[in-house]
Amino acid sequence: MVNPPFVFGRVADRENFVDRDAERAHLRANFSALVNTVIISPRRWGKSSLVQQVAEDMQATDKRTRVVFIDLFSVRTEAGFYASLAKGVMKATMSKWDDWVDAAAKFLSHLRPKVTIAADLQQSITLDVDWQQAEQDPDEVLDLAERIAESKKLRLVICIDEFQAITGFADSEAFQRKLRSHWQQHQHVCYCLYGSKRHMLLDVFSNPDLPFYRFGDIMTLSKIDNAVWGDFIVARFAATGKSITPDLARHIASLVDNHSYYTQQLAQQVWFRTAKTCKPDAIEQAWSDLTDQLGLLFTGLAYSLATSQLNYLRALIDDRQRLSSKETIKDYHLGTSANVTRIREALVKREIVDSDGETFLDPVFKHWLATRYFVPQP
Repeated sequence: MVNPPFVFGRVADRENFVDRDAERAHLRANFSALVNTVIISPRRWGKSSLVQQVAEDMQATDKRTRVVFIDLFSVRTEAGFYASLAKGVMKATMSKWDDWVDAAAKFLSHLRPKVTIAADLQQSITLDVDWQQAEQDPDEVLDLAERIAESKKLRLVICIDEFQAITGFADSEAFQRKLRSHWQQHQHVCYCLYGSKRHMLLDVFSNPDLPFYRFGDIMTLSKIDNAVWGDFIVARFAATGKSITPDLARHIASLVDNHSYYTQQLAQQVWFRTAKTCKPDAIEQAWSDLTDQLGLLFTGLAYSLATSQLNYLRALIDDRQRLSSKETIKDYHLGTSANVTRIREALVKREIVDSDGETFLDPVFKHWLATRYFVPQP
């Protein structure tokens, strides 16, 4: 059985990774020069895949570079952050179990570390520290990467996904000041920070009142071009003995507004419905089925929105150009122009629309609203 040639919902690598040559070159140059980098883009545009691809490229050609991957998705406390950071750094830089023991004793001595080694050795090495104590005296943990990199003559790149989670920590600003004061002193380590909540990340890194203001180079990702998606889809079909015309391949991407996650997902659904050569009706059926499959999720989202917010979205779908005009406010029951501003801000914060207040960030949700939710009942 041939595996589907499209990847979504997990990191895309090698032949599954699409384009972004300029971004890859930019990020690799930053990593090589140890420039701190912040990556900003809407959810599911391929940030994690980009970072992973650059890391693999660098580590394949530069044995002195090590990349540490940390995901803060389930981390809710400062102590949890220190645990994730220390364990990630140790895992990336220590190749043998005795290295773990020596490094823990040398670099985390004040925290009285304990290294536990299971019967299968390398696969089950754990680092136990009183992380609550580390919260009171975090210097050793926050400088662990720098000290190990200097000692082993390594260059470390620490990539932290869902970095915006730190805004939920108790006394978050004080914690951010601790991080910034240590990290800005490091000479052998750089940090790549990104996450799924774009508006929260933008506030962390662009607000002059917060500690991480101008922490590093801010990279913004744009959508992959429709023609590039077309070439990719044609090639992936061909790799599995199937065919699709360039026009139909580009049509798949255009239906979901060239959204990285959805383009791969819709292309996979079309691939499943293609025996040998893709037909237009396979695309339309896959598009309809995908919209219906996500209907339950979208229904919950719609029910969570206020009536005025739904009315605002309907005005966008109806292509109203002046949302604050008296006519639009009256036709869509939006209250006042000040209320329109509040609605826009709320929808931007929830990342339903882009910062312009007019562009849907989820193209399938927009399609579902237009063809399923706002359709008059018979």
